[in-house]
Amino acid sequence: MSLRYLTAGETHGPQLTAIIEGLPSNLEIDFEALNFQLHRRQKGHGRGRRMQIEKDTAQIVGGVRHGRTTGAPVALVVANNDWKHWTNVMNVEPIEGNDEAKRRIHRPRPGHADLNGGIKYDLKDLRNVLERSSARETAARVAVGAVARQLLEKFGIRVAGHVVSIGGIVAPTPDLPIEELIAKTEESPVRVADPETEAKMIALIDQTKADGDSIGGVVECIVTGLPIGLGSHVQWDRKLDGRIAQAVVSINAFKGVEFGIGFEAANRPGSQVHDEILYSEERGYHRASNRLGGFEGGMTNGMPIVVRGVMKPIPTLYKPLQSVDIDTKEPFTAQVERSDACAVPAASVVMESVVAWEVAKAFLEKFGGDSMEEIRANYDNYLRQAAEY
Repeated sequence: MSLRYLTAGETHGPQLTAIIEGLPSNLEIDFEALNFQLHRRQKGHGRGRRMQIEKDTAQIVGGVRHGRTTGAPVALVVANNDWKHWTNVMNVEPIEGNDEAKRRIHRPRPGHADLNGGIKYDLKDLRNVLERSSARETAARVAVGAVARQLLEKFGIRVAGHVVSIGGIVAPTPDLPIEELIAKTEESPVRVADPETEAKMIALIDQTKADGDSIGGVVECIVTGLPIGLGSHVQWDRKLDGRIAQAVVSINAFKGVEFGIGFEAANRPGSQVHDEILYSEERGYHRASNRLGGFEGGMTNGMPIVVRGVMKPIPTLYKPLQSVDIDTKEPFTAQVERSDACAVPAASVVMESVVAWEVAKAFLEKFGGDSMEEIRANYDNYLRQAAEY
């Protein structure tokens, strides 16, 4: 069975729920590591007041017994602590009262799903769109990705992320082993390894917040320890780089993705783009460079996956843009909900999670079995086969 998940829940509802189907049995779950990933998502300079309210933890309510998966669907719940202030507004039962009591929204915000979703689903209260389209949903995806990470780590596969740029300030490319990169960026409030760049980014975020504006940036995810051959060239929807690209752009506010040298490849001759193939007894087949970001033909080539995502500035501004009231059709300044001046560092964590999920899914497609023991046997056999090629 293919690995898959669904999430449900609203930003001001009682909880976010995720169901994971297709995990093997006997995967040992580290609950502390699971909640650490949720904590990472809430960090980062530039976050709004919501992060002071929510202290995210995931409760597993199905599919795990005595610390190990059973092979059944795994159910995860992330409670919304702010729910106590929204019990009437977000109640599933009908409530009486005027628009103010129901906190009805009829002024769509530019850059959000409000107007498009309202028209598509014929909803006259745009809160019904806002509540689900909110980036709060990514907490559930981080919880799911945390489980995927734990599966990958059993096979020596590591996932790291860092911020490349914020508001045009570009960090030096970190030339660090992945464990050191993880440690250094975890200590940084903007997830960069360079202290000088960190200070510049923090100052820019503070100024942007004071101006009532927002800024975006670029984040990078790196995956190491991969075997050759995850994904496939035989059908368009089996290409792993394509699936990762779709997952990255599905993150709220992400508008672009690239692998390796990415768009720079358009400016270079082929001799400066493609990665030459080498062979040695110690390493087997390997590459002289990694300009293609670990992929050829939609498959991993044994080099680290290097993927970057572009996050636009968050569209909820404290100096609101013009919009149109859907009741009166009159111009109005867009309604303001709680927001962040910059969520790029947090988005880096979300991107790690969705990339980890897609890699884990491809890993199980290649080495799949009903138990961790069966997968381990399949994996070890493939590594022997590849070494003899």
